[in-house]
Parts: sequence; structure tokens; C-alpha cells
Amino acid sequence: MPVSGGVVAEPAVSDVDLLAAHVAGDRHAFSTLLARHRDHLWQVARRTSYSNEDAADALQEALLSAHRKASTFREDAAVRSWLHSIVVNACLDRIRRNRVRLTVPLFEDDSRDVRTGRDPIRDAEIALDIEAALFTLPPEQRAAVVAVDVEGFSVREAARRLGIPEGTVKSRCARARSRLAILLDDLRDDRNRN
Repeated sequence: MPVSGGVVAEPAVSDVDLLAAHVAGDRHAFSTLLARHRDHLWQVARRTSYSNEDAADALQEALLSAHRKASTFREDAAVRSWLHSIVVNACLDRIRRNRVRLTVPLFEDDSRDVRTGRDPIRDAEIALDIEAALFTLPPEQRAAVVAVDVEGFSVREAARRLGIPEGTVKSRCARARSRLAILLDDLRDDRNRN
């Protein structure tokens, strides 16, 4: 084992090893795995859901599902990608169950650093406009465009994570971008008139 300053360093346990340990009955392995990926999974749920409450509920459902289905994990993908897919699917399932939405969520914290020289109110308005535009998209289009344009995944990686063909990701992104361009252009025109 490597030694650093007289202290023996423990070898890092991989995600695959933690998942295997969980399946084998280690009571702490799944918690350790989730601690590694909690922030990423929360961001995925938040970007895919209509509100923080929906994101939290979908994330909880996804993690329970992952906990139960751990033995079905195939090692042809990274554990993080597997978890990501489960979270996105849980969010989309929740959206399908709650089809009617009459409200548009607001950011919880609209504060910005005033030292940047940017107008924090204008920045918040733009962020709200973009978020509102995203939430007018069908859930499947929103999931694709968020995966590619917000999270920066390649089309191939987005397709793998969403469990759909690459061509479907491309077409959903194209339709979403076209719709967003129209919506955001209309919003810009409204702002210029005021």
C-alpha cells in the first residue's frame, strides 16, 4: 500500500466494487456510493423536474429503485451513468403521472455576486425566462436538450443515459432548440418593447 507521511493510504474502492459489496450484503456500501454521486444526481433530478419537490420525490424513488435493482447492474456502463439513467427515468415517470402543471417554478435563490459588474436582477430574469421556456417543452425533449446542451454530454452519451437511440436524441434536441429559439425570441421582443 502507498505510504504518505508515515500513514498507510487505503486504496480507493471503485463504484463497481461498492455496488457489488451492496449486493453481497454490505450495509454501508450503497450509502458510500450515493455520497459520491449525491450532488450530480440531485442536479440531474432538478434539471429534469418541474420543482424541487418533484425532484426530491423522483430522486428518492430512483434511489430506492437503484437499491433494489443493484443486482441487475451490467458492468458495460459506469455506475454513475446507470444511476443517472434511473434518476432521469424516475423524473420522466413522475412528470407523466402529474401531466397537468399550472405553475412555473422559481429559483429558490436569485442572489448574485454584485462585484461581477453584472445586473443581478437582469440575470435572474433571464434565468427565469430560460427555465420557464425549458418547462414548456415536452419532458422527453427537455431531458434530451438538458443532457446535451446543459450538462454537456455527447449525443452518444445522452442516448446511452436516456436509453434511446442517438437519432432520437438528435431529433428531440432539434425540436427543443427550435421551440426554445421561438420562445426566447418572443421574450426578448417583449423585453425590448418595455
